[in-house]
Amino acid sequence: MAIHYDLAGRTALVTGGASGIGLATAMQLARNGCTVAINHLPDDPRGPEAVARLVNEGHRAVAAPGNVGDAADAVRMVEAAIDKLGRLDMLANNAGTPATSRMIQPHELDMITEELWATVLQVNLLGVFRCAKAAAPALKAVHGAIVNTASIAGLHNPGSSLAYGATKAGVVNLTKNLARGLAPEVRVNAVAPGAVDSPWMVEWTNEQRANSIERAALKRRCTPDDIAEVIVFLGFGAAMVTGQTVVVDGGLTL
Repeated sequence: MAIHYDLAGRTALVTGGASGIGLATAMQLARNGCTVAINHLPDDPRGPEAVARLVNEGHRAVAAPGNVGDAADAVRMVEAAIDKLGRLDMLANNAGTPATSRMIQPHELDMITEELWATVLQVNLLGVFRCAKAAAPALKAVHGAIVNTASIAGLHNPGSSLAYGATKAGVVNLTKNLARGLAPEVRVNAVAPGAVDSPWMVEWTNEQRANSIERAALKRRCTPDDIAEVIVFLGFGAAMVTGQTVVVDGGLTL
């Protein structure tokens, strides 16, 4: 059963909040009383739809369009979101991309192009740093928290490609150093999801999906809500936890 928090008067910015883990995180935060800024790509209609859904439910939410993979746009987006919110208690750095529609095995080096590298680095790694840096003054002012979305691909598994895995390993390391750099005012942690049933650009075959369930100790795949529950805990609970990456994979990598 999900933990309930009294987040009235608290605020959060969730990047990549239009679908999947980001949307589930925004929903859980808002339904606990938090005012949420939902970041989404400017041309993604799911972002405004998510904001409208929460507002229609009686919750507080605002749109924060922008591309975290673009240096100037990421900073503009964070600053605009903080201006709308009035303060910032939590940044959920969730935006990410595999930059491929299918899994690229480690031996398929010819499939790892310069374009793929540039895309995953700009969004998955540099985007996390840009948003954290831009949000740091506001978070320090209220002793807030950052929660980054890493992946088991950054710890154990190859993931969608070796380039993707490398960026997520970078997020794990960046999380530790941001925790050092922003202490004692701001806590910084990460989650490392395993196989998640959510809208995603990498195609899973039925055999791959069944195999991931069989290998998991808990015999099921994660849902976005499973990951979101831990993100919210790290953001508004876990008062003495910082610099950590929490694996949420149902025992897939045990």
